[in-house]
Amino acid sequence: MKNNKISIIGSGIAGLVAAATMAQQGFSVTVFEKNQLPGGRVRQLIQDGFVFDMGPSWYWMPDVFEGLYQQFGHSSSDFYELVRLNPSYTVFWNNDEPLRVPANVEELQSWMEKRETDSFKKLHRFLEEAQVKYQLGMGDFAQRAHFRLTDFLDPGLLRNAMRLNMFTTMHKHLKKYFKDPQIITLLSFPVLFLGGTARQIPALYSLMNYADLELGTWYPMGGMYKIIEAWMEIAAGQGVSFNFGEEISGIEVSSKQVTSLLTPKRSVPTDALIAAGDYHHIEQDLLPKQWRLYDEHYWNKRTLAPSSLLYYVGVKGKIAGLTHHNLFFDEDLDRHADVIYNHPSWPEKPLFYACCPSQTDPCVAPEGHENLFLLIPVAPGLPDDEQIHEHYYQLVMDRMERHLGEDIRSRVVYRTSFGVRDFQREYHSYRGNAYGLANTLKQTAFMKPSMRHRKIKNLMFAGQLTMPGPGLPPSMLSGNMAARMLIKSLAS
Repeated sequence: MKNNKISIIGSGIAGLVAAATMAQQGFSVTVFEKNQLPGGRVRQLIQDGFVFDMGPSWYWMPDVFEGLYQQFGHSSSDFYELVRLNPSYTVFWNNDEPLRVPANVEELQSWMEKRETDSFKKLHRFLEEAQVKYQLGMGDFAQRAHFRLTDFLDPGLLRNAMRLNMFTTMHKHLKKYFKDPQIITLLSFPVLFLGGTARQIPALYSLMNYADLELGTWYPMGGMYKIIEAWMEIAAGQGVSFNFGEEISGIEVSSKQVTSLLTPKRSVPTDALIAAGDYHHIEQDLLPKQWRLYDEHYWNKRTLAPSSLLYYVGVKGKIAGLTHHNLFFDEDLDRHADVIYNHPSWPEKPLFYACCPSQTDPCVAPEGHENLFLLIPVAPGLPDDEQIHEHYYQLVMDRMERHLGEDIRSRVVYRTSFGVRDFQREYHSYRGNAYGLANTLKQTAFMKPSMRHRKIKNLMFAGQLTMPGPGLPPSMLSGNMAARMLIKSLAS
């Protein structure tokens, strides 16, 4: 068994964790990556002395990272310095003063009590419940592969599912505790990482509030790409081989087994495959039609998480009013969500996010400069061109300069953008989505695209379009789960 050749498609975080996990058990593992560098969405752009993280910028759930590092005898401190941000982030409202969300949740008391009597006591009860959800949700629930309804209906798991508030929405759950719109908006924000709004996402995901307010917001000095460098080092140490710039163009199947991978130049025999690239692309474009589990009708019915319009901006001089993470909630969240999920179109007045890591880390920008990463969530599949990018750049800059009371645009020394079409081109991302499938109730657990291919015995899927879901920690868990499942399958 240990002589088996294992192939991994994709060197994003799920693929890297899967590769390292397989190689640790003695398998011969090769990763195929279409791009020239590893990382997938966790890529890095280095230009004119600026070091931009191109994708994920929030480091939450440090315990998940540590748990996976420990499986290889490591901790995060072996690879990077991890610092807790304080404030965790800043929220800019329409007419009120910005809220700097403190690392110590107790410091929220005065702000909350000014807005709603007894709200801070309610927050403690809310977070106690969220802690239970976190422990259950990120434990057995997130790390168990639910292939069928019968897997989900394990008595212990079903009992816990009831405690997890799987069958009510986050919005209804919050309304049980709070009335003030800003408090509700603040506590609704973390579920945006899961590809939906509080009106769509199950209340299970109040666990994200525990991750936010109790476990904290962290940052790896040097940038988020340090995580990729760490897993490259771990994987290489286990003997994993990497083929960069070699895109897989087809998968050959015989007798219910993947037998080889096709590239434009060669055929590569393999004994098993973990597909950690875009699920839709691999299943619909690379597998022969008779071996596909789903069709385009199925995929068209999925609720996708948003795409994003991103800007990477280098600014001369410092920006006094920004912190590391900044949320501009100065427009109507429901109105923006409507044009993402219900009536897909470019938003008239979008909410947006600004990350300024040079506030924390001087090595990501030249001395005396700021590194600025801007993100607007948008519906997947929208038409996308440079004129649209320019329009929204000016819109975001108008609002940011108004809130901060200082000129930024005239000091910009570098900028580029990345939109829907870029997600499609660079990652084969289905309809240009940025975060995978939305974690709605109808797309939870066994209702996600299957991690195990039901027709092909030696094929597993990993990443944000399958279980457990979108985000860095879930994608890491997905890679680990897919590998463990494949190891078990090969041993049977």
